[in-house]
Amino acid sequence: MMVRNREKGIAIAGPEANCRVLVADDQPHILAAVELLLRPEGMEVECVRSPQMLLEALGDGEFDVLLMDLNYARDTTSGREGLDLLERIREIDAQLPVIVMTAWANIDLAVESIKRGARDFIQKPWDNERMVAVVKVYAELRRALRRARQLEMENRMLRGEGMPDFIAGAPSMQPVLELIAQVGPSDANVLITGEHGTGKEIVAKLLHASSPRARMPLVAVNAGGLPEGTFESEIFGHVKGAFTDARADRVGRFELAHGGTMFLDEIANVPLRQQAKLLRVLETGELERVGSSHTRSVDVRVLCATNADLHAEAKSGGFREDLLFRINTIEIHLPPLRERREDIPALAMHFLNRNRARYRRQVSGFSTAAMEQMLQYGWPGNVRELEHAVERALLLCRDEEIQSAHLSVGAQRGSATSFESMSIEDVEAVLIRKVMRRCEGNVTRAAESLGISRAALYRRIEKYGL
Repeated sequence: MMVRNREKGIAIAGPEANCRVLVADDQPHILAAVELLLRPEGMEVECVRSPQMLLEALGDGEFDVLLMDLNYARDTTSGREGLDLLERIREIDAQLPVIVMTAWANIDLAVESIKRGARDFIQKPWDNERMVAVVKVYAELRRALRRARQLEMENRMLRGEGMPDFIAGAPSMQPVLELIAQVGPSDANVLITGEHGTGKEIVAKLLHASSPRARMPLVAVNAGGLPEGTFESEIFGHVKGAFTDARADRVGRFELAHGGTMFLDEIANVPLRQQAKLLRVLETGELERVGSSHTRSVDVRVLCATNADLHAEAKSGGFREDLLFRINTIEIHLPPLRERREDIPALAMHFLNRNRARYRRQVSGFSTAAMEQMLQYGWPGNVRELEHAVERALLLCRDEEIQSAHLSVGAQRGSATSFESMSIEDVEAVLIRKVMRRCEGNVTRAAESLGISRAALYRRIEKYGL
């Protein structure tokens, strides 16, 4: 077992840990007493002395029980600080058992803390046997619920109930699968990162399908494709007469997602002015439609995706740091296809089978040369480009197997002689692919090179399946 103290930076060896307990109190002697009480019981204890350190600890790791004081400011006895903190904790992990403790116990404060999400209440000075018993009971309950959710998700994935197709056998994809299994059943906000075409939307669908909100809507919004002038109306809705073209009330995407999940793709492209309004909804669950002063409450889990480095964007002032903290409770990074080449054969056959029925083609598979070409190609457009290449090859193929010539990838694509037989749209797709490859997937630099806006480039990327 390991007992950690964030303030002192020490670690004390002990027996093998049975559960992880986070203890929050502003009094060092209280922390020491709880630590000495729980450590011999085989528990791993982490101690913090402020609300900020408590929230940081919850963001860094997972705990079975939180034991927290209700008062932190000097000479404060109302418990108000701790009660407000309970709501923040519920936003991070609604299933975490919280046991509150205070030296100024009364029935009203106990009832209020339970209303805010606490599971139990301990008065200082405490009875040692009762504290140990209470912590053990809730720790075991937490682990049992976690095991049940894990088993439920595994069973649903095996049965394929509500799950999108997700092929991920490569070793580099195993951490992704583990994170999906762990955070899917929760209400945690998740930031999904990775290059264009790596499957971020599929991961969002998996997270939604494995959550308690699976029977409610998943509302997807391409933030990169929304002009700044219409962003607020699309996301929050508007009332009749709010602006020139507002001829009727309109429900925004957040209200449509009430009780379910909102997926904000290309979150880095949200204008700074709108980021503040988005942050307010995430913090309070409240919004106003454009042109209205009536506040509406929404219950929405938010999943976001981006190919940008939001931490760098936040440092440069291009993205609000507080919004980043709010959407980044958990980050799932998807590796590019070139780092998971083991999945290419299975992905290629999956796309072939799906399109074979759609186009009524009797193509059995890929020639050895064609498969070797796919394995060697760099796939700058990742899984989306592979899907597009297989679909195109199937349409061009007149043999029993797809040949290298049908794939049009690598050196063959965009050669000088091939442009003569290509449409304007095909030429544009080739040009965008080349520029994106040269810019290493950076949409902002690629848009500048092409002389178009980021939103326009996003629309073309989606249009051409890049």
